[in-house]
Amino acid sequence: MKYGDALHVKRIICDELGAAGPPDFRDPLEPHGLLAEFPLPVYLTTNYDDFIARSLKAAGKQPNVAVCPWNRDIPYAEELFGSEEGWNPQPDRPLVYHLHGNLADPRSIVLAEDDYLEFVTSLATEGVGTGQRMLPPSILAALTRRPLLFIGYSLQDWTFRVLFRGLLRAVPGIHRRRHVSVQLAPSFDTTRADVREVQRQLARYYEDWRISIFWGSAEEFCKELRRRMGAVS
Repeated sequence: MKYGDALHVKRIICDELGAAGPPDFRDPLEPHGLLAEFPLPVYLTTNYDDFIARSLKAAGKQPNVAVCPWNRDIPYAEELFGSEEGWNPQPDRPLVYHLHGNLADPRSIVLAEDDYLEFVTSLATEGVGTGQRMLPPSILAALTRRPLLFIGYSLQDWTFRVLFRGLLRAVPGIHRRRHVSVQLAPSFDTTRADVREVQRQLARYYEDWRISIFWGSAEEFCKELRRRMGAVS
């Protein structure tokens, strides 16, 4: 491996990503800032950065942050999940749960293929029948009782497929809710008719997962959402 062991590579990536500044949460079309305005008690993210927590603080809220213990090196947030704020998070003190780690601990980030495999294996073996170590009760409740909105994923990429397939198998009831995914239109050298046909095929395929697709960028989704909220003309 060019840069040495996997942990060393993760540290390099964390340093590089950590050097980037946060987006402008005051921008009405910035996804983090928009989501922070909603009265939601739980935010799940596979991003390594802390932009969700920062946007919530910018909105006047006091988030609690925890990292999914998908491997043995990541401590379980026992104190938080043993408290009222962990068991019953509220919109003014929401819970931000990093499923794939965060920049504060390079060991926690899901990056290499082996990491993804370990994540899925841990999710399967430590699911609902083994104490919810990876999915504490408040996180499980969010996954099974509320619709999910996926922003920043491709329905065809490794992260999304591993995450959602793993959740479908490990979390009973997740498939009963209607979910929404914001997706860019397929980008390849072909006709518009072919692109629309690919979109229809993908929509039919993910309908089995009860996922409705919004075709467009995150900015376009935010603009449409604000329009429906009456905030953007």
